[in-house]
Amino acid sequence: MENVFEIVVFLTEEGKYDIIISYFDCEVTCLSKRKLCLSLITMMMVFMMSATAFASGFLVKEGTRGADVKRVQVLLIEQGYLRGTADGVCGKMTAAAIRRFQKANGLTADGICGSQTYARLSHGQGVKTQPAAQPQGRIVTVNATAYSAQDPGNSNRTASGTLVRHGVIAVDPSFIPLGTRVYIPDYGEAVAEDVGWGIQGNTIDVAFDTHDEALAFGRQTLDIYILDGA
Repeated sequence: MENVFEIVVFLTEEGKYDIIISYFDCEVTCLSKRKLCLSLITMMMVFMMSATAFASGFLVKEGTRGADVKRVQVLLIEQGYLRGTADGVCGKMTAAAIRRFQKANGLTADGICGSQTYARLSHGQGVKTQPAAQPQGRIVTVNATAYSAQDPGNSNRTASGTLVRHGVIAVDPSFIPLGTRVYIPDYGEAVAEDVGWGIQGNTIDVAFDTHDEALAFGRQTLDIYILDGA
């Protein structure tokens, strides 16, 4: 695959688009030959990077779990790219933290930690960690959104009088009583200290310190752990 890629790049630089198009048996309509060739190069680069990551045996991306994820999370937390705890679950927040690290270090910001990103993140050294601990508590499925005190129209105080911050969730008290401690994968522990007009039933609103963090979290369906006997 590498040899084909090198040939395609060379022929594109030389303007030999017809040879490339003939090789791949492509039909050219409204897309120019040059754009088509550049598109082929891009697709081949993506394929090669993915193949390299899988071949290395190390790949952390959104949806993966386990010790490799926890190693990446520990490093991201140590270097200030991720808040919360290393729980071995790569969700949207961990993927966003990987993208921030990649962007800051001149890497392709795709949110996937393969061998190249991990080598830069770990400074070429492996990190030994214990297997991710399984939280203890009752599991409930929730529809989770996110908010912050920086959001337009929001107060910086919760319904309990505390500050809106990382580690707080807004709940329907008939579903999760105020004061309940919960554990949210890829976020950490939180306490139910807030309510909201749109928070009903199994919907929760997860607080962050910044508007950008809340946007990165988005809307998710999650299994969370009720740590108290609620």
